[in-house]
Amino acid sequence: MSDTPAVWVWKRIQADRSRYIEFAKTTFPRKLRLDGVKIVIDCANGASYRTAPDVLWELGATVIPIGVEPDGYNINKGCGSTDTALASRTVLEHGADMAICLDGDADRVMILDEKGQVADGDQIMALIAGLWADERRLAKSTLVTTVMSNLGLERHLAKRGIRMIRTAVGDRYVVEEMRRGGYNLGGEQSGHIVMTDYVTTGDGLIAALQFLAAMVESGKKASALANVFMPVPQMMENVRFNGSDPLQAVAVKAAIAAGEARFGAKGRLLIRKSGTEALMRVMGECEDEALLGEVVHAIAGAIRDA
Repeated sequence: MSDTPAVWVWKRIQADRSRYIEFAKTTFPRKLRLDGVKIVIDCANGASYRTAPDVLWELGATVIPIGVEPDGYNINKGCGSTDTALASRTVLEHGADMAICLDGDADRVMILDEKGQVADGDQIMALIAGLWADERRLAKSTLVTTVMSNLGLERHLAKRGIRMIRTAVGDRYVVEEMRRGGYNLGGEQSGHIVMTDYVTTGDGLIAALQFLAAMVESGKKASALANVFMPVPQMMENVRFNGSDPLQAVAVKAAIAAGEARFGAKGRLLIRKSGTEALMRVMGECEDEALLGEVVHAIAGAIRDA
């Protein structure tokens, strides 16, 4: 008797899940295991709620899963890479070695150390880029990231002799540049990490496995690996606008020019329109936090007036 459509679909899902688990494990160095490593895995009640805990368990880890009870409405709700408070508390409550926080579709990741502190995509990319450069597997000694990545990352990579290419915001722009230039590592501060040696798009679990491999191989705690560089203070202010482009206003252009002059080599400015809302995003980075606030507020005020 042949399977009903529902049974066929269920079998297909089970088979695809098993194939993904086996594939994910192949991206972890064959000589290493996660025995003795206690990991909180937050699946954001999303796509990875079954696969990610299984991969970690099959590699030998002690797994503490959270965000693994999807009901169709609670995806990313109070959990996952966009809200790491629950994972941070769970790390401390269980004395875990680290946490992996994925988002609902599992293409983004944030790493939490044993103290519950967050390492964003910039820190994860800095770690992987450095390790791959040491192993001579970082294609063309280049990391591709977006205009939002921290200036501290760029400075850190420059000291290591690694080039950083910035693209527009969005992982699709990162992937386009990686394909164009033949680069194998890129991503976003938000936790999209693209490693084309393994997959053609972001995969949060596979990026986390690179971090775990570094932990096991080095014997270092997560906190020692999650703070690769000192970020330059960063601030963003969103300003809603109506009508014409405020960046064409004389007063706004003057405010931006004045801000750039005040920053000099100590920082940078990025002013851009939101791709989804009538918002101007005013982002600044500067070693002097007081100056940073003054410049960002002045430009945002000029945009409001315009």
